[in-house]
Amino acid sequence: MPKISDKVVEYQKTHGDTPFFSFEYFPPKTEAGTQNLIARMDKMGAMRPMWIDVTWGAGGSTAETTQLLCETAMDVTGLDVLMHLTCTNVTVETTRKVLQRCKDKGLCNILALRGDPPAGMDQAWTATDGGFKHAVDLVKFIRKEFGDYFCIGVAAYPEGHVDYLGENGAIDQAVYDQDMKYFKDKVDAGADFGVTQLFYDCDKYGSFLKKCKDMGIPDSFKIYPGIMPIQNYAGFKRMTGFCKTYVPKEITEALEPIQNDDQAVKEYGIKLGVEMSKKCIELGAPGVHLYTLNLETSATAIVEELGLLDVGDAAKLNKDYPWNRSTGSRGVETTRPIFWAQRARSYVDRTAAWDEFPNGRFGSRESPAYGLFATPPKPTDKQIEELKKQWAFTDSAGLTEVFCKFLTPGASVKSLPWCPEEPGDETVCIRSQLQRMCRTGCLTVNSQPRINGALSTDPLFGWGPAGGVVYQKAYAEFFCSPQTWALLEEHLAKTSTVELMGVTRKGELKASHETQVTAVTWGVFPGQEIQQPTVVDAQAFLAWKDEAFALWDQFTTVLPEDNTAARAFVKEVQDSWYLVNCVDNNFLSGDLFQTILGITADAKTARKGA
Repeated sequence: MPKISDKVVEYQKTHGDTPFFSFEYFPPKTEAGTQNLIARMDKMGAMRPMWIDVTWGAGGSTAETTQLLCETAMDVTGLDVLMHLTCTNVTVETTRKVLQRCKDKGLCNILALRGDPPAGMDQAWTATDGGFKHAVDLVKFIRKEFGDYFCIGVAAYPEGHVDYLGENGAIDQAVYDQDMKYFKDKVDAGADFGVTQLFYDCDKYGSFLKKCKDMGIPDSFKIYPGIMPIQNYAGFKRMTGFCKTYVPKEITEALEPIQNDDQAVKEYGIKLGVEMSKKCIELGAPGVHLYTLNLETSATAIVEELGLLDVGDAAKLNKDYPWNRSTGSRGVETTRPIFWAQRARSYVDRTAAWDEFPNGRFGSRESPAYGLFATPPKPTDKQIEELKKQWAFTDSAGLTEVFCKFLTPGASVKSLPWCPEEPGDETVCIRSQLQRMCRTGCLTVNSQPRINGALSTDPLFGWGPAGGVVYQKAYAEFFCSPQTWALLEEHLAKTSTVELMGVTRKGELKASHETQVTAVTWGVFPGQEIQQPTVVDAQAFLAWKDEAFALWDQFTTVLPEDNTAARAFVKEVQDSWYLVNCVDNNFLSGDLFQTILGITADAKTARKGA
């Protein structure tokens, strides 16, 4: 992972004064909330923020969750991460262990803060015995113990630190000057950049930048304005009251008439966020830092209104690999089995303990740790109620329609257990064929079309550096009955270009070819060896099948108890059906999906005729 300070310098070399954006999140209180936030971070990560950061709860209450979120964001979403770290409720030794874990994971960006007292404590903040008294002590410790490994950010307070503020941001000038000195002490101690506390008066941000310059803080020390979109009136009043934030009269006057209309407040918050961001950029901010409050709509709208998505889209099109490559210690990984294409976090979690990992592929397949699998967490009650509507069926024909609706744009089915997100645009050219496959008894869960040479900058299929050409073989993965498997095994064995593998939940692997590893995606780039980032691998397929069959339990979870026919059919699928994958090595002119349909559709017609 690059240091944020270095990344900004490189960005400005190629983009000049074009501003950028970053997002902040906080750790949810529940496991389900954490799962949902990871999905949201992944979705918003497609906008390619300069970085994301995750807060460290009051009193260090979310320390473990914060670290896990940061590590997952690096390994699953491939984002650059800034982790908050506070002085509250920690000793020097525990802080050393946290920082060493960060270093071991490849996380090199830390926002060093004093922190808030633990929730429920009325007294002022106090240092822990054997800990740190001020953020500057934490900065000094990091530099002393870890040298230049970490890029250190610190908090900036355009209105003065909250501990010294009166109502609505009132502060004594002498106190403010002392607070500015504390900020410069952090810079002198080795901090690399600053991020401001929330504010709603941009002139205070401009004055703060000028004061920093007058104090001798160099222009190379960037101070990013923290913009908190107003999501609802009550939350805005609560947050500004807690932080003693100065609220300009015009904002108060604009909000009071609409305070009971949540949608109007949110729309005003977006408009204000855009105006504030533009003003801060005019005042010298190289980019804006958006406090998302774990919500998507307002932060996304502000970025879009600022016209900053063009930068993000370019970064997205020029992604290094077909999958999000880790920005942490897994960054050396260059190959992944295709089976986890829709479930990246599951793959990362499963492979974390594989022997000799990472070794430039995907771990030692002979490892006794290979394939260990933890059952996915059950959906929340709210998710179950929604999925009951999406996944309602009573027989095999009804289940088929659930799969077909998932492949239909705008239909009621938005996810499947194997595919948490709706199908991507790259499936458009094979969508109708996949629907027909479902109706002939092959319930598809993962697929890709053949690509015989697309530019690496292609908006749908491109990856790797510009100037390259990428290829991929047609791939299909699905569940089917023993009867359908027998037909496929018989007919595809005669098709020399198609490799076929199938396995039951309890059975041994059956394969039409002896090949153990087949590249299904590769690219040719100037001055490089051929890159083969996605493969089909027999041993990885065996590891994946445990998870793939277990995910059928999600249907059982949402099906009503009295829907015995549907529940029995799910159990039949788990107990006797095959998980199948097919690769067509003829990426020039093959038609894998039509080949499968020719076998299964003819068989279905014959059964009807009989």
